[in-house]
Amino acid sequence: MKATRLAVTATMSTLALLVAACGGAADEPATAAPGYPVTVTNCGVEVTFDAAPERVVLLKSAAVPYLHALGVLDRVTARAGQYPSEYYDAETLAELDRIPLLTDKTDTSGHLQISKEVVISQQPDLVLGEVDNLSRDTLTAVDIPLLEEPAMCPDNTATPSFDDIYRQLETYGRVFGRETEAATAVDALRQRMAKIQAGASAASGRTAAVLYPTVGGGTTYAYGTASMAHPQLEAAGFRNVFGDTPERVFEVTVEELLGRNPDVLILLYSDGDPAAVEQGLTGLPGAEKLNAVRDGNVLTQLFNFTEPPTPLSIDGLERIVQRFGADS
Repeated sequence: MKATRLAVTATMSTLALLVAACGGAADEPATAAPGYPVTVTNCGVEVTFDAAPERVVLLKSAAVPYLHALGVLDRVTARAGQYPSEYYDAETLAELDRIPLLTDKTDTSGHLQISKEVVISQQPDLVLGEVDNLSRDTLTAVDIPLLEEPAMCPDNTATPSFDDIYRQLETYGRVFGRETEAATAVDALRQRMAKIQAGASAASGRTAAVLYPTVGGGTTYAYGTASMAHPQLEAAGFRNVFGDTPERVFEVTVEELLGRNPDVLILLYSDGDPAAVEQGLTGLPGAEKLNAVRDGNVLTQLFNFTEPPTPLSIDGLERIVQRFGADS
């Protein structure tokens, strides 16, 4: 597809205007910054940067741990959506607190509601995260590039893995001109993964499922092999009882859960009271017969500790291993 080329620093844009006003060679093309242009492929679209982004707007929280690891979170000039404090260490929280919040308003399905005008008014040179009412095409039409987490791309069919985290960190390193920092961060994550997996009970033979219950009862969703839940369970030493399902997420009944009867349940949620989330599953008729419920082997954790693949998925893996590892 056709590449989108943008000069992404306000400084360069301002300089070009000054040259034109002074009667200089205004019609000469702007030169790229050292080490640029950089082109990355995102959701099947080539996006080209002539300089490192300096004014970033976050519409989703998934990129936060990447930007923090690269030391560029200070380039985020505005954010929208929800950023639960449980995801972040004190340093990252302090950085986020300095970034103005445009809105955290969502619709009934949890999707962010924000207008194009609000985002454009921030004059971003990069938007991270695509939302329903503000698409890539809409932003591209006004020369604003967008990058989405690859796992969240429309029509994505790739099987996720922890390697996706390392690759995405390297991609952001290229975009922001922080390749060295990215390589260092990847090495640290790989070492951490090895340490976490050393504490997992790989030979236990235990089974598990990752679910997303509906608070107050109702539809329960499960995660198959197209979700990050699958490699996360494998890394923790479990067999995913829905490992024969190639879908990312799908509806399940208590009867089907009883038929597969996992030893461990990981319950995901986006916000609210984790106890209410657990009750959303355990309160369903017949759920008390599940092995995991009967034995108290249920862990409730925030959604981004599993999906999409980011350093938070490694945090989530660590939480699972700490709760259900070899010495638990």
